[in-house]
Amino acid sequence: MPALAHGERVVVATATLALQRQLVERDLPRTVEALHPLLRRRPEFAMLKGRSNYLCLHRLHEGVPQDEEEGLFDQFEAAAPTSKLGQDLLRMRDWADETESGDRDDLTPGVSDRAWSQVSVSSRECLGATKCAYGAECFAEMARERAKLAEVVVTNHALLAIDAIEGAPVLPQHEVLIVDEAHELVSRVTGVATGELTPGQVNRAVRRAAKLVNEKAADQLQTASEGFERLMELALPGRLEEIPEDLGYALMALRDACRTVISAIGATRDKSVQDEDAVRKQALASVESVHDVAERITNGSEWDVVWYERHDRFGASLRVAPMSVSGLLREKLFADRSVVLTSATLKLGGGFNGVGASLGLAPEGTEGDDLPKWKGVDVGSPFDYPKQGILYVAKHLSRPARDGDRADMLDELTELIQAAGGRTLGLFSSMRAAQLAAEELRSRIPEFPILLQGEETLGELIKNFAADPQTCLFGTLSLWQGVDVPGPSCQLVVMDKIPFPRPDDPLMSARQKAVEDAGGNGFMAVAATHAALLMAQGAGRLVRASGDRGVVAVLDQRLATARYGSYLKASLPDFWFTTDRNQVRRSLAAIDAVAKRAEAE
Repeated sequence: MPALAHGERVVVATATLALQRQLVERDLPRTVEALHPLLRRRPEFAMLKGRSNYLCLHRLHEGVPQDEEEGLFDQFEAAAPTSKLGQDLLRMRDWADETESGDRDDLTPGVSDRAWSQVSVSSRECLGATKCAYGAECFAEMARERAKLAEVVVTNHALLAIDAIEGAPVLPQHEVLIVDEAHELVSRVTGVATGELTPGQVNRAVRRAAKLVNEKAADQLQTASEGFERLMELALPGRLEEIPEDLGYALMALRDACRTVISAIGATRDKSVQDEDAVRKQALASVESVHDVAERITNGSEWDVVWYERHDRFGASLRVAPMSVSGLLREKLFADRSVVLTSATLKLGGGFNGVGASLGLAPEGTEGDDLPKWKGVDVGSPFDYPKQGILYVAKHLSRPARDGDRADMLDELTELIQAAGGRTLGLFSSMRAAQLAAEELRSRIPEFPILLQGEETLGELIKNFAADPQTCLFGTLSLWQGVDVPGPSCQLVVMDKIPFPRPDDPLMSARQKAVEDAGGNGFMAVAATHAALLMAQGAGRLVRASGDRGVVAVLDQRLATARYGSYLKASLPDFWFTTDRNQVRRSLAAIDAVAKRAEAE
């Protein structure tokens, strides 16, 4: 508000597109009306997303430059009005004549990622407004123009990161930045700063470039691609602390071949191609993407972490990510503007120090340090946590082992769900654990339906969970943070164990080792902080309204017995604490009885 009173532009960045939309459609209109008597005007606000979130009229009307391998299938399927893809494309053509925003989220019902990719472009693939025949009508450009005129611009962490990393400004000039859900910022920026190479990605670049370069350049890229693919077939998952010699040679060959192709790209040699500019732009985008990652890895920065991943469906990939994004955030986000970081879970272990350090900031009053300084303010909570919730730690259970059989945990979970009358959100540290628990409990307590993440869309699962109080919902990461179900349908939140990162997680283990090499406590700075953040988010699923009551049950004795347990507990809402299993069952039964009486009335 002070910034608006002085006529300064404010950028608000949320963690997700859904939160972005909530701000623009629900929260900001109310705020503007509330400020009107004070400011004597209604500040203008606008929403800005990444380019691929907007319909591209050029791609819609001129078509997608197809790869030879994919094109035949796509063209026939798209042409068939009875196919799902064909129906979606026809519907989007009609929608293009009606929509004012071109924003994917305004298309109802939505379409698959595959269908949307037929009518959208990345920033690299975009022809540019001055060169495109549809530049004057471009939805992405119109969104940018609205943002330039607005006093409040609502964007997301990913676009904020792109604006910081790529150097070319995407967001309008602003004096004040508000980062909502700031506990997600490091993760989102890391995601944007992560590069990936796969054989499929490289082969796509080869196919797209082949029509645009001479035979010698095309053969050079093809040969480099084949060498890279042979190595990836043998790749074992895990971190590469040093780049193996054969991989180094393969990446240098790929990098050099991409350079040759980029220099050689000219007019297409295929005279049947209608839109040469689009074909050339798409090919350049693919080749440049491969070149940039190959060059980054061959340069071998000590601040990058490189590793192999292998997926059952997608095969092997080579990834590279920054060891830390604190320097980037410090220099690009915090150096020249006022920044407000907000979240319900910024206080980890009872203080802001952990999050501040991960963001590259020093506490206010720190002497002899040129880091930007932070000042923390805890505005409290509207909820009375000690009266509304219980934190129960099942201290009697055996210590969890990685991927081990936990029969006693399943017994405990069964009894808790029975006492609660269903109404349970099960938050598991892995998808395998969630699947095993769902399978076992479906046979043990069939009277309480178990919904499992992955069996339906997340939206449908949450809707069904909220609609039937006897239902339970089991899942992993997205449920720890993405469920908002106030009322009697969620009166028991269960965490199967403390969600430490996997010991073989390449990026987390590298960050932990870096802290230890610098003389710090890597476990507390990285693993415990990661777990504390997730647990705080998970525990926050219980109390979503002033009338909510219930229990957060942690089925991991370490929260009560380990030295780091107090740090983790201090990161959670201030619920009444107990390790008494009988007490918690009586409490759940009493809460269930109250809910049933209310439902019967």
